[in-house]
Amino acid sequence: MIAKETIDKVFDASRVEEVIGDFVQLKRSGSNYKGLSPFSDERTPSFMVSPVKQIWKDFSSGKGGNVVAFLMEHEHYTYPEAIKYLAKKYGIEVEETEQTNEEKEKSSERESMYLVSEFAQSYFQKTLKNSELGKAIGGTYFKERGFTKETIDKFKLGYSLDQWDAFTKEALGAGYQLEYLEKTGLTIVKEKEGSDDKRMFDRFKGRVMFPIHSMSGRVLGFGGRILTSDKKAAKYLNSPESDIYHKSKVLYGIYHAKQAIAKQDNCFLVEGYTDVIQFHQSGIENVVASSGTALTPDQIRLINRLTKNITVLFDGDAAGLRASLRGIDLILEQGMNVKVCTFPEGQDPDSYARANSEEDLVSFLEENATDFIRFKASLLVKDAQNDPIKKADTIREIVNSIFKIPDRIQREIYVQECSRIMDISEDVLYNTLAQLGNKEVADANKKHKEERKKNNFNVVRPGEGTSSKKVNQLNELEKSIIGILLFHGDKTETFNDIVLEDDDNGDMIQKEIKVDMKVYEKIFLDLQADEIEFANKDFHAIYTILIEMFNVEGVLKMDSFLQKLTFEQNASVVDILMNEEKYALSNWESKDILVKDKSMSVHLLVFQTISMLRLKLLNMLVDSIHEVIGANNNATTEQLEDIKNYWDLRKTLSDRFGLVTNTTFYS
Repeated sequence: MIAKETIDKVFDASRVEEVIGDFVQLKRSGSNYKGLSPFSDERTPSFMVSPVKQIWKDFSSGKGGNVVAFLMEHEHYTYPEAIKYLAKKYGIEVEETEQTNEEKEKSSERESMYLVSEFAQSYFQKTLKNSELGKAIGGTYFKERGFTKETIDKFKLGYSLDQWDAFTKEALGAGYQLEYLEKTGLTIVKEKEGSDDKRMFDRFKGRVMFPIHSMSGRVLGFGGRILTSDKKAAKYLNSPESDIYHKSKVLYGIYHAKQAIAKQDNCFLVEGYTDVIQFHQSGIENVVASSGTALTPDQIRLINRLTKNITVLFDGDAAGLRASLRGIDLILEQGMNVKVCTFPEGQDPDSYARANSEEDLVSFLEENATDFIRFKASLLVKDAQNDPIKKADTIREIVNSIFKIPDRIQREIYVQECSRIMDISEDVLYNTLAQLGNKEVADANKKHKEERKKNNFNVVRPGEGTSSKKVNQLNELEKSIIGILLFHGDKTETFNDIVLEDDDNGDMIQKEIKVDMKVYEKIFLDLQADEIEFANKDFHAIYTILIEMFNVEGVLKMDSFLQKLTFEQNASVVDILMNEEKYALSNWESKDILVKDKSMSVHLLVFQTISMLRLKLLNMLVDSIHEVIGANNNATTEQLEDIKNYWDLRKTLSDRFGLVTNTTFYS
C-alpha cells in the first residue's frame, strides 16, 4: 500500500503536460496543448491537454482523465505503478513493502508478465557484472564493442549464462510462475514424451542481452546475441510476440531517445541495437532502431508523436538500400518529412560512430543527409542507365512515392524536383499523379456522399391544425439534448470550435477551427464551459448516467442504461426513443422557436440545440432583470448595461448559427 500522503505529494508535483510531453509532442494551442493521439492513427491533432485543469482528452478515441489515467491507458500501468512512475520522475520517495509470493499470484496476467521481465533484466545485469563467466564472456564482448560501464548501465545490458536452465531456476526460486516465464518467451517448456513431466530451457542461453523498453521504460522483451560460431543458431534472437511485446509496435531505444527527439525535432532511424548504443555513447541521443525488422506504420506513428522529421541511416549495402525504399514510402504516407544518409561502403552507423569523434559524426550527418527524392532518383537511375524503359519505370516509382505524400504543397515541390532531376516535364508527372488519384478520389467522393446522405435529417413541419399551445421551451431543449445523446451520442462529427491564440503582436485573438469528436463529448464540453445544469431533475439524472456510460463504455448499451433509471426516468427515455422526429430542430416552430428551413446534419443539430439553450437562458436572465425593474418602477445603469450585454451576446449567437427567434428583449 502507498500512503495517502505520498499520493497527495505525487499529484501536487505532477504536471500533466510534462508527463504526457514525454510520450506525445505537444504544441501550444491557446491556453491548452494539442498533439497527435497516442491511442489511434491520425494525422490531424485531436489530443488536447489542459494545464489549467490538469486533465487530457483524446477526441479520436474518447479517452481522457488526469495524469495517472494517461499512464494507466498508455503504459497499461496499475494505479500503484503509475504513482510510482510519477514519484520517480519528480523525486518523491515511496515506501512500500516487497510483494509476497501470494501477492505476485494475485497480480493480473499482463502485470505478472511485466514483473517477470523486470526480474529477468535485473538477473541478466547481475550475471554480467558479478559472475566470472558473465565478466569473461559478456563483459569482454561489450568491451570489444567499445561500450563503457556507464553505457552498459544506461541500457541495462546483461548476459545469460550458457546453461540450459540457469535463469529459469533462479526465477522459479524467487517465486515467479512458470506460466508467465513461458508466456514472455523467457523459458521454453516442452512435455516429456509419455510423461507429465516438463523440460524447461532458457531461450536466451549463452547470449548477451539487450532489454527492449517501452516509451516509459517498462521492459517489454529482449534481444539476445549469440557469441559462439554456431551456424545453426540465429545470430540475434528476439522475444516472441506476447501480450506485452509486439515487435511491429516497438522501437529499440525510444525510452532513452524520446526527449532528445522532441528537443532536436528530428529522429535518426537505424537498424540495430549497437547502432543506437554507439550513437548515444558518441553524444547523439535522438536515435532509435527498428531492431532488424521491416519498418511498420505503428513504429512510424510512435516517432510521429515526437517529431515530424526522420533521417534514415543506411550502410553502404546496395541490396539493403533497395529493400529499404518501402520503409521510406511508409514514412511519407504518414505525412512526415524524410531524409536519407548513407555511410561509406563497408561501414555502418555503429562502426562509423566508433571511428569518429562526435563533432565529425555530426558534420557527416549534416553534410550527407539528402532529400528522399534525390536519394531514390540517384539509386534507381544507376540501374536504369541508358535504358528508356527502365528510366520510365524509375520515374513511375518516384511518382508513386510522391503520390503518398498527403500535403499538396509538398507534393508539388517534389514534382518540380523530380522534373528537374529526371529531365521530364511537370505536366507528364501531374498527369501520372492524376491517374493514380482518380480511383482514390472516386472512392472518397462515394464514401462522402453516403455519409452525407446518412447524416442528413428530413425537415418535418407541423401538420395543419397543430396545436399552438404554449410549451416549456427550456424543458423541450433539455429533452432534445437527451434525444441527441440517445440517437447520436457515440457518432463522430466535425464541429467548428473557437480557440484563443496569440497573434503576431502577442494579442489574444479568436480563431475558428474544425475538431473531430464524439457528439457526447461536444455536448459535455459545451455545457461544462457555460456551467449549464439541467433544470429538469429527471433529465439531469439521465444526462449524468448517459455521459458516464459513454465515457466508460464508448457506446450506449441500452439494457444496462435503462436498468440504471427510475420508473419515471425510464418513461421519459422511452418517450424520446419512440418520438425521434419530434426532437429534430426542424420542429422548433411548434415551440415558438424559428430556425432556417433546411435539412440538418448531426453536427448542426448539436450546434443549434446548444445555441438555442444558451439563448433561452439569456432570455430568462433578461426576464429576471425586468421583473426587478418592474417591481421597483426604475432601472439602474448597471441593469441597463447587463441587458445590453446580454442582447449583444444573444445577437452574436443568433448570427453565428443562423438562428432567428421570435422572443424579444426590451430595448
